Amino acid sequence: MKKDIIQPEVIDVHIAIVQDTNEQGSREWNAYLINNREEILEGVLISTRGYGEIKGEQRKTATFRHSLDEVGPKTFKKIEPIPEELFALSNEFWLSFYVNKKMFDKKYIFLPESISNFNSIQIPLVKKYGVMI
Repeated sequence: MKKDIIQPEVIDVHIAIVQDTNEQGSREWNAYLINNREEILEGVLISTRGYGEIKGEQRKTATFRHSLDEVGPKTFKKIEPIPEELFALSNEFWLSFYVNKKMFDKKYIFLPESISNFNSIQIPLVKKYGVMI
């Protein structure tokens, strides 16, 4: 039964939307996976999508899937850029990975308008400002 399946808690693994500067010198926001654990994350899969309402109209983005293979301990990897016009939507990141042959799974949701300079903090390991869950 579904209630008999034990799902381990995801600890010290984060998604952050970080403010970067691209090669042209323009400001952009990128999503990062941060592994603040002592173990390697293996078989990392991330599904991303945006959904919600803009000016009274329901909107949703395409679903993107990313495979990061491995993320080493105390490191981070870039997932994808996030255009600022999507900040008005809920931005969902569904993460799955293995540690010591045990599967972990967690959904991270950035609520509408939560990605902003006002909510920014110094992101650990990345050492840039952004919003982290």
